[in-house]
Amino acid sequence: MNDWPEGYPDASRGNRYGRGSTNAQPDGARVMRQVRRTPGTPGGPQGAPPYGGVPQQPSYQDGYQGDPGYGGHEGYDSGYNTGQVYGGAPPNGGGSGPEYEQYRPRPNWRRRIKWTVITLVTVLVVTSVATYFWADSKLHRDVDLSKVIDRPAAGAGTNYLIVGSDSRAGLTDADKKKLHTGSAEGKRTDSMMILHVGDNGDTLVSLPRDSDVEIPSYQGSTSGKVYKDTGRHTKLNAAYAEDGPELLVRTIEYNTGLHIDHYVEIGFAGFANIVDAVGGVEINIDQGFKDKYSGADFKAGTQTLNGEQALAFVRTRHAFAASDLQRTKNQQKFLSALAHQVATPSTVLNPFKLYPTMSAGLDSLTVDKDMSLWDLGSMFWAMKGVSGGDGKSLNMPISGSTGGNLVWDKAKVKTLVDELKNDQPVTVSGN
Repeated sequence: MNDWPEGYPDASRGNRYGRGSTNAQPDGARVMRQVRRTPGTPGGPQGAPPYGGVPQQPSYQDGYQGDPGYGGHEGYDSGYNTGQVYGGAPPNGGGSGPEYEQYRPRPNWRRRIKWTVITLVTVLVVTSVATYFWADSKLHRDVDLSKVIDRPAAGAGTNYLIVGSDSRAGLTDADKKKLHTGSAEGKRTDSMMILHVGDNGDTLVSLPRDSDVEIPSYQGSTSGKVYKDTGRHTKLNAAYAEDGPELLVRTIEYNTGLHIDHYVEIGFAGFANIVDAVGGVEINIDQGFKDKYSGADFKAGTQTLNGEQALAFVRTRHAFAASDLQRTKNQQKFLSALAHQVATPSTVLNPFKLYPTMSAGLDSLTVDKDMSLWDLGSMFWAMKGVSGGDGKSLNMPISGSTGGNLVWDKAKVKTLVDELKNDQPVTVSGN
């Protein structure tokens, strides 16, 4: 029976062995020269082939035994038994162990290292840029030094006026009680320091709040009105209370002749928050003291102060005979220790401490409009240098007092200011 379409009779297809046919019987077996029959193999001269006349195919387990007449040779293995047709795949489709190492591609370590470095540098750059803009946006640039009139010429180096105010902004009644700040309205300066940053060492000069100064002519920071100099003398911190940072800068420049380049102010709450964010500040207290007004209660020796204790330490004045001068020394000592603690690797390299510390500090700082993060960083590193012995710290030289105000030693102050202006090593010693 022929199922092929009409027009394709068997006779017209010729010899199509191996290509299939429509015959009811299978095609007859043909002897392939590459197949070797052993004597007595059914299908050979002694018998008929098994499996319906189809000769049994040879095993390739030991490799294809080529026929020399067809260009073959004994023992040739084409690789079909192992799957290695092209010589690239491991035996049995894969595996592990020493015998498979030859099939595994060697890693390109140079390429891996290159891309790892590129990735790390990219992450570092992106993180640094994002951190810079985040930090820069948090600075409160509220002080306009362009409103300060009749300023002295700028000298060598950079002079920062660092002010600690008694601002209670952001403090709840519970916070005020805990920190012993009281509830006085307005803002006054609890501490004032000039930090000179130069090439011949950094110098930190404390200005006692009770210093006797003359209030010069000045332009009101809000009204714009010019107030004439009447020769009025008062305590230095009264200048801040009268017309804020601009008048304080004007008064210091007028009474010293030293140009102030940048202004930095921090209040009670911000100070305590920075100390707590950095995990406390270690400091050595030479002599124990107590003060019911500030809440201070310290024993002598090295200890770590939290925010509440730190605020009490820098504000205490009633526990000392030379109240204002000793307090300024304590303030210098603690601020230098704080800057040193902030700049340690345990803080800088730990994002869980660095970012909270930066956030607490930047949220609570008030600076001048021209202050950059680089300027702020330079100030902190200089403070760290002073605490590490690379600079000098002193109180403004005092010659006596009048009416409860501390009078500066004019000769020493002139020498000190000249040395700072010219960025020379400071030879003057303070009280």
